[in-house]
Amino acid sequence: MAFGDSLTAGFGADPGKSYPDFLQKDLDQAGLQWHVVNAGVSGDTTTDGVNRLGEVIGYKPRVVIVEFGGNDGLRGLPLETSRTNLDVIVSTISNSGIKVILAGMTLPPNYGPAYIKSFEKIYADLAEKYKVKLIPFLLAGVATDRSLMQRDGLHPTGQGNEKVAATVMKYLKPILD
Repeated sequence: MAFGDSLTAGFGADPGKSYPDFLQKDLDQAGLQWHVVNAGVSGDTTTDGVNRLGEVIGYKPRVVIVEFGGNDGLRGLPLETSRTNLDVIVSTISNSGIKVILAGMTLPPNYGPAYIKSFEKIYADLAEKYKVKLIPFLLAGVATDRSLMQRDGLHPTGQGNEKVAATVMKYLKPILD
């Protein structure tokens, strides 16, 4: 299950061009018999993620890719709120016997180096605390390539989402083998 906000939902990308759509194609091409559920909701914050945990656990997924926090950061929400909510999300899923991959985020440079560093550290801290896989930055190699990003500079295009899926696959495949 891909559980997150607009980056997971595929905001602004053509239908069938979210990163979970491409991840499904990558799994199929690799001959891996897994079904990807896209549980992304545009605009969701970490608080919304906490509120949707029952739904996620109810699916009984074997692996959940957790992608939240970008909206928290963009809205300037207190870092402690994001940290607490992400802790609840990761611990609840992990304690349910489900494997977690935590997708790290960053923020645009205008948020200042101190805030950005503290924001990014949340992901590394939680990955270490719960011994889960960490994708250091979900949009690595995509966010800095304007041709792979939509006009808003925040969301990948379909082609960008294809690259995001390839990044996720690097962390997911070893868990599935």
